[in-house]
Amino acid sequence: MSDAYCSDCKRQTEVVFDHSAGDTVCSECGLVLESHSIDETSEWRTFANESGDNDPVRVGGPTNPLLADGGLSTVIAKPNGATGEFLSSSLGRWQNRGSNPDRGLIQAFKTIATMSDRLGLVATIKDRANEIYKRVEDQKSSRGRNQDALLAACLYIACRQEDKPRTVKEICSVANGATKKEIGRAKEYIVKQLGLENGQSVEMGTIHAGDFMRRFCSNLGMNNQAVKAAQEAVTKSEEFDIRRSPISIAAAVIYIITQLSDDKKPLKDISVATGVAEGTIRNSYKDLYPHVSKIIPSWYAKEEDLKNLCSP
Repeated sequence: MSDAYCSDCKRQTEVVFDHSAGDTVCSECGLVLESHSIDETSEWRTFANESGDNDPVRVGGPTNPLLADGGLSTVIAKPNGATGEFLSSSLGRWQNRGSNPDRGLIQAFKTIATMSDRLGLVATIKDRANEIYKRVEDQKSSRGRNQDALLAACLYIACRQEDKPRTVKEICSVANGATKKEIGRAKEYIVKQLGLENGQSVEMGTIHAGDFMRRFCSNLGMNNQAVKAAQEAVTKSEEFDIRRSPISIAAAVIYIITQLSDDKKPLKDISVATGVAEGTIRNSYKDLYPHVSKIIPSWYAKEEDLKNLCSP
């Protein structure tokens, strides 16, 4: 029991909570002070399969509008060897024999979720990738194609559209064996299919070298001052006509910044951290070198330091 103000008694009285009806009742006059209250505490009973699991929470996952049943269907778990699991095992077999139109989608969404977790992507990107895959799957034209490459391409496109791009090599590292070429082909196929669906080209978002800078610098363990200088430098580099990919420019800028600092990084380490070949970094550095004095922030390096940079 607890105390609450009763409007009929005009004073604080003891109240009784009726758990079955969700009503709060005054113990003296019987007035219902609050009705249909929601008990937000956990239940004391446990509904877990394993006896050692004492977690009383028994709610399911959130609804998924991409699935035919909203993701609210019941799935009978496999038996874990405990006694009395014969009925569960039999029901599970019968359920598997039935046709579930969303079985393929559920497995695909699980694969996308696994790849997203391994890359540390936010839920909005994962949801966007699920949506893209569902739209492609609804067209019934992806049969016979590499499923792993398709899922990886959906995630790549979702990252681009959410302005959190990842390199194809990063996506490839979590793509269950799909190669860069296969992911590239799958991406072109998805863009074509979505374009036919909408009757217009698919907006992929523009990639800038600065989109990768903080992550690449973090992989190399660069200090905050060097990271700030690299970000300013890569933003300045966009003012010049440097015909290199944004990833290559980012790698070359990091190479320049590290060469101007006390903590110099070998070209090999930068290549591993950025996924850009050493030869490509050298060629990008060669293109950036004539503009170094205008790209590198004056607070980070003096003119004498820039002159000491190795000429390409």
